[in-house]
Amino acid sequence: MPEIKPNRVLLLTLGCSKNRVDSEHLLRQMASSGIELAPGNEDLADGRIDTVIINTCGFIKDAKQESIDAILVAVDAKNHGYIRNLVVFGCLSQRYREELIQEIPEVDAFFGALDNTSMLEAMGVIRKKELEQERVLTTPSHYAYLKISEGCDRVCSYCAIPLIRGPHRSVPMEDLIREASNLADSGVKELIVIAQDTTYYGLDLYGKRMLGELLRRLAEIEGIEWIRLHYSYPAAFPEDVLDIMAGNPKICRYLDIPLQHISDKVLSAMRRSIDGESTRRLVRKIREKVPGIVLRTTMIVGHPGEDSREFEKLLRFVSEASFERLGAFTYSEEEGTYGAENLKDTVRESTKSARYERLMELQSEISLRFNMSRIGREETVIIDSYSRDGVYSARSMYESPEVDGEVLVGTEDMPDDSPVREAFASDPESLVGTFAKVRIVGADEYDLIARFV
Repeated sequence: MPEIKPNRVLLLTLGCSKNRVDSEHLLRQMASSGIELAPGNEDLADGRIDTVIINTCGFIKDAKQESIDAILVAVDAKNHGYIRNLVVFGCLSQRYREELIQEIPEVDAFFGALDNTSMLEAMGVIRKKELEQERVLTTPSHYAYLKISEGCDRVCSYCAIPLIRGPHRSVPMEDLIREASNLADSGVKELIVIAQDTTYYGLDLYGKRMLGELLRRLAEIEGIEWIRLHYSYPAAFPEDVLDIMAGNPKICRYLDIPLQHISDKVLSAMRRSIDGESTRRLVRKIREKVPGIVLRTTMIVGHPGEDSREFEKLLRFVSEASFERLGAFTYSEEEGTYGAENLKDTVRESTKSARYERLMELQSEISLRFNMSRIGREETVIIDSYSRDGVYSARSMYESPEVDGEVLVGTEDMPDDSPVREAFASDPESLVGTFAKVRIVGADEYDLIARFV
């Protein structure tokens, strides 16, 4: 094992929010050993960073390329003498460690996504068990992601996560409550619950799905005001979650539920364990049980088996379901997956791109219609940041950070008797991380314009 002796470390995190949580746990362990942590936006060329650590993504083609590009930028900084050590870990090096060692020898050490302890040891850091539920946040201090499990037991045709991260492993509930309590004590007000599949939580530890119980217990933590749920698999969705969401004001009426497609033919090829009619019933049930809920989903276009007829079914479904938030990917063949080994990728890249554009054009119309429907409403928002041009970036319970639009709150015409006005006059930054009541006065397909009430 190589020995790295870092003094001042910059840890760059690529890919999903699950990677971010891994990085934040590692930063806490490093800080406990006296390693100085550089802010994430520090320039490599200023010569003040001793060691760069890159947490990579290896999920799809574009994400892999982004990781390679980031490594090469750091290699260039090392070759110019700006940094001394370069360490790479995470999903990309879990999948392609041997190839990366051969292709990028300038990297001092590669570690896989499951080798975090070995990486710490290489840097002279002895992992402290008593710090396992503590983190150094890389998000704004008022919100944090809570990763409730690792790995995945699903067998989706296109997904390499089980190959990279292994089988599903739930984090014990008591550990999660302790971690969330620590976050609340540090000033976190919003928790975003994540995993590769949040609905599977608890099956391995408790013999049944325990996501609903976990949400209920998280909502009891003093200081936590919003809890947002991401990455919920549709098959065998635990309906008690909907009851808790409808009845507990701390659980945001927002659900990220990747559906991927509606065609029975394509869903079968994807190995999604659910058919189109069951998907439609689930969407109807969610909207019935949680009135006013905002649904975010993702779709994959160009998967093997998707001809023009199946794609038209997808467009009709998206139009009918009117998902308030929707993202999409074009299918890419990933080594080692069921799709790569058993399905022939017959859809041309140009066709995939054209279908993607059509789908996102449709979604743009739906998103605009939803945002326009909110004009005139008063909504509670949490303020994420303040810009020098006098505008606050905020979110309601219907917007998740990083993936959704924003509520842009102007500071003109602030009510004379409002405590917000007084706080703004003394220190505009003091409102960041607080909740405020605003009125929506404008909208486009992504963002909303608002004024303080």
